[in-house]
Amino acid sequence: MLRVLKSAPFVCQYVAKPAFSALLPVHGSACLSVAARPLTRISHGRGHEALGGSFAVQAVRHYARPSRRKKAPPSQLDDLSPATLKKDYAEVPLLNTADDLIKRLLSLELGSHKDRLKVKEQQLVEKVRRDDHDRSSTEVKVALLTARIRNYQEHMHKHPKDKANKRRMLMAIDRRKKHLKYLRRTRHDAFELVCQQLGITYTLPPPYYRTLTKRWMAKKAFCTKVFEVIQRRRAKEKEARKEAAAAATVVQEAAEQDEDARGTAA
Repeated sequence: MLRVLKSAPFVCQYVAKPAFSALLPVHGSACLSVAARPLTRISHGRGHEALGGSFAVQAVRHYARPSRRKKAPPSQLDDLSPATLKKDYAEVPLLNTADDLIKRLLSLELGSHKDRLKVKEQQLVEKVRRDDHDRSSTEVKVALLTARIRNYQEHMHKHPKDKANKRRMLMAIDRRKKHLKYLRRTRHDAFELVCQQLGITYTLPPPYYRTLTKRWMAKKAFCTKVFEVIQRRRAKEKEARKEAAAAATVVQEAAEQDEDARGTAA
């Protein structure tokens, strides 16, 4: 049975021990936390003396908040079979005759996240490499960066405040963007194959990365207006020069005709 102690001097004579706690509903969206503890009386020279059936109730107000957990997206490592061997042991011929326990120890079932990521990188590289000995071509670099970028994206979904890995992810995205730009300029067929096999959506970069502000837009409009005024003024000056040259040509031709007429008369 719970007994609430209201008298301050009476409460000061006892020491509470933790026993159990409960939640009681109150008005609104809050809840009342009730901690019930048995009381022990401090007696001089006789230590602690327990009081049976006596409890102290301590009320603490908490506000219930709805959970805001986001649904985790599907991982790129979900399609890997647990029986797949690790990358370092996949091409060892002795494992074909090895015991099942040894195969299980060297498989992805007991492997780490790093081992699974290596296998995924190898799978993506096999889709786009030029030959069996290709290790450093642009297509292979794009495949490796794609696997790492997707791994960073999954990590950032779980830990959105990890600034260091976010910086590494953005650096990897910029590096892959440069490789794709070079591949698109030099070998467009290979560029299309890489984007199709790896599931990459390539968007063309903007002509320039200037931030559009009101000040810049007003300045641009003013410069355009000044340029148009100057062009019209130059066009008028050009027309005036053409008219002056035509008039001078007419006067010169008339003078030559007068000289010819005087020469024939003489």
